[in-house]
Amino acid sequence: MTFSHNPDKYPHQTGWRAYQEYLRRNQKQVNKIRLRRLCQRLIFCGMVALMVVLVGKVFFTDKEKASAPPMRNAEPAPAAPPAVPLSKTGQPKKLIQKSDVRIFLGNTRLTNVVEQPVEISFDHRPYRVYTSLDLDLQQYLLKKMDRVNSRYIGIVTMQPDTGRLLTMAGFNKIDPDQDACLRADYPAASLFKIITAAAAIQEKGYTARTRLKFNGYKHTLYKRQLTDRTNRYTNAISFKDSFAQSVNPVFGKIGALYLDQQALATFGDAFFFNRDVGFELPWPTSHLEVGLDSYRRAEIASGFNNQTTISPLHGAVIVSAIVNNGKPAEPTLVDRIDDPSGRMVYHSSPRFLPPAVSPETAQVLDQLMIATVKKGTARKPFRGYSRDKVLSRLNLGGKTGSINNRSK
Repeated sequence: MTFSHNPDKYPHQTGWRAYQEYLRRNQKQVNKIRLRRLCQRLIFCGMVALMVVLVGKVFFTDKEKASAPPMRNAEPAPAAPPAVPLSKTGQPKKLIQKSDVRIFLGNTRLTNVVEQPVEISFDHRPYRVYTSLDLDLQQYLLKKMDRVNSRYIGIVTMQPDTGRLLTMAGFNKIDPDQDACLRADYPAASLFKIITAAAAIQEKGYTARTRLKFNGYKHTLYKRQLTDRTNRYTNAISFKDSFAQSVNPVFGKIGALYLDQQALATFGDAFFFNRDVGFELPWPTSHLEVGLDSYRRAEIASGFNNQTTISPLHGAVIVSAIVNNGKPAEPTLVDRIDDPSGRMVYHSSPRFLPPAVSPETAQVLDQLMIATVKKGTARKPFRGYSRDKVLSRLNLGGKTGSINNRSK
């Protein structure tokens, strides 16, 4: 995957006191500012991958959910669906379904939308498409993109409890006509450790405190590291810390020695690798192929390969399952479509995909991802967040992934 981070790109801003005063005067904008502050700490560029998927509420606690003001959208969807249009006979007209919207939109591109509504033509008639995107946040991300040092950038932000996408901001230097947010040929790298961890928790009863052992360096994966041999050089580590620090030999041993041959494929399927997910735009499936060779399984389990691929949108769906106690949200980008007379012909509603894991497994994964931000591989991008008056109130979780992939 082609997301990476360079903390030197964004030094501390001047005018910080003024910024804090602005926060106090504009409490209704707190949610949007939270996301902006998070995104400002991330740059996605080059061939090294960092992925901290932002999914709307970013692991809010129940107390924060109750107290946080709603996020404002540049073009808000109606609180309740408008009245269903009537035919000439007075009978309700049937609205088009989500599966029909892809045909309705045709070749319309909705990534990098900067104004609402989006005008389209269908059957030689004009229609208006209202998206779920937060246009202020979308514009902010587009302005902050490092287009000089990046080949691809894809930033997807989702509300996990509704599946509504708040941003789809992309950049593709190689082929501007290809949508960087929907491409599914980025190496998943260590992001796949989420899937491996889910399998280990649910199949083998692992907890955040489960003690594991490994030999050698944390980020290598040699065959000699995939044994249960213990000697004076053996390191012991908790499951939570091995995930947070992205320790390859630990996850390689899980895939090669501790999980059966079918487990990785089963949980990859549960998290929608090699499967279509309903969406309004064409969206290639992410790829996973698990073989019988034990070292190959170790590579897959630890993300130490270029063949397991993923899209930014799929990454957001995976994380939504963790936030929703195991149940992924089906992503949606279109709130409604109006015909030339202003009558609604489509209105979206939240949908959830079949559960990927149990609620108990999702809770452990939540702990692992929080540890990744607090003291793991995502610590540097969020350094100092505990002293920030806004970010310190949140439970932040993430997962990083990086791999050398010369073809991408």
